[in-house]
Amino acid sequence: MNGILLPIVGVVVGVFVGWLSFRLLTTKKIKQAHVESKKIKDEAKLEAKVIKKEAEIEAKEDWYKRKANLEKEIEGRKKELRKIEGNYNQRISNIDERLSKLDRREQSISDRERHLQNKQVKLDDDEAKLKDMLEKETRKLMEIANLSKDQAIEMLLKKYENEARIDAAKLRKSIVDKAISEAEEESLKIIANAIQRTAVDYVTESTVSVVDLPSEEMKGRIIGREGRNIRTFENSSGVEIIVDDTPEAVIVSSFDPVRREIAKRSLEKLISDGRIHPGRIEDVLAKTEKEVNKIIEETGKKTLLDLSIHDLPDNLRNIIGRLKYRTSYGQNILKHSIESAWICGMLAAELGLDQPFARKMGLLHDIGKAVDHEIDGSHAAIGADIARRNGMPPVIVNAIEAHHEEVEPESVYAILVQVADAISGARPGARRETLESYLKRLEKLEEIAYSFEGVHKCFAIQAGREIRIMVEHNTIDDAQSELLASDVAKKIENEMQYPGQIKVTVIREVRKTVLAK
Repeated sequence: MNGILLPIVGVVVGVFVGWLSFRLLTTKKIKQAHVESKKIKDEAKLEAKVIKKEAEIEAKEDWYKRKANLEKEIEGRKKELRKIEGNYNQRISNIDERLSKLDRREQSISDRERHLQNKQVKLDDDEAKLKDMLEKETRKLMEIANLSKDQAIEMLLKKYENEARIDAAKLRKSIVDKAISEAEEESLKIIANAIQRTAVDYVTESTVSVVDLPSEEMKGRIIGREGRNIRTFENSSGVEIIVDDTPEAVIVSSFDPVRREIAKRSLEKLISDGRIHPGRIEDVLAKTEKEVNKIIEETGKKTLLDLSIHDLPDNLRNIIGRLKYRTSYGQNILKHSIESAWICGMLAAELGLDQPFARKMGLLHDIGKAVDHEIDGSHAAIGADIARRNGMPPVIVNAIEAHHEEVEPESVYAILVQVADAISGARPGARRETLESYLKRLEKLEEIAYSFEGVHKCFAIQAGREIRIMVEHNTIDDAQSELLASDVAKKIENEMQYPGQIKVTVIREVRKTVLAK
């Protein structure tokens, strides 16, 4: 029993001793920790006092700086206010000085107004006296001259009017002569260059409407039994076939040149083939219409390619191709349009303008003639409307509409189109005119000349390109001759239509004849 207790007592004593040692060590460490914490706390308090002191010093320094800046800013504001105050006082002084000047000026104006009123009263009195004197003098002059006041005024007005007309004619002549001397040489050079550079062989082309037959027997075959062939042909083609006494020929008649061309080609094919019956006629007309439409399209493409124009819509290109079958005074319109386009481009080159743009206007100026048989109105107005609906610029639309002076030209390009159209249409051999219309034009020229007072004789010469007017020398003087020529030319422009231009020459001469006996 004792043997068991001894170890247990030893363990308990050992545990107690260990616990006591641990407790003593822990107490010692706690005391050391208290000492260290107190030391750290004292150091922290000391450091806090130092930081607080530094912060107070820094705050004071910042306060002093701000105070100095505010004092400086306040001083600057005071200076600025003193300056503004000085300017204000100066302005007040200036305003006072101006007010005093305005008062003096107002007083001066009032004095002048009173002076002027006095003068006006005096002038009114003088005017009344003068008017009374003039009336007395006028009555005396009327008694002496045996004329009324209105008659005298009319005589004076006529005298001054004649003098003014003579002076105006002289001035106009000098201005025109100067302008002609400066501009004629250059304009002739430009036009001559354009004409020389345009080489066009003019053989008058028109859409032929006569179809030759191999024999008279072919007329019967064209007519057919009870006229069914010719009736089918006319109904399908929209043309009229005239079978008359002309030997071995029939005439194709239609207002539409394209339709007439289709009918002519179809009839030639039927005659060549020999098979003429309603079914065959309709087939040939349909095929020929496709061929002609293809020719129109290819003609339009080739024309634009030759003129280096690449931005026209297809609709305008086909209308240009239709001009191949349109003529005017015997002149083929497509060839006329192409020539006008080249002349437009050459004139534009001489003037430093856009050549392709000018060529486009020259080509399009007569497109209205392709459809003028279908639409009411002049071909210029129709062409302008077509160009407008196809998106052409306003400059081109105006050039088309103004090329016969139906509207005023709005650009130099419009003038070039007028010139090119006149050059192309007026050159020898370009156009032909019926004898009846030619004689009427000459008669109208002489009629216009005789309508003016003082004309003794007049003659239309050079195929109507010039009219010479002889005047009475005792009725019209040299200055009035110049005025008469201008008036006749203006009346011709307003009342007549003609290709090219007409020269008006007024001749005034004095002849004295004495017989020696």
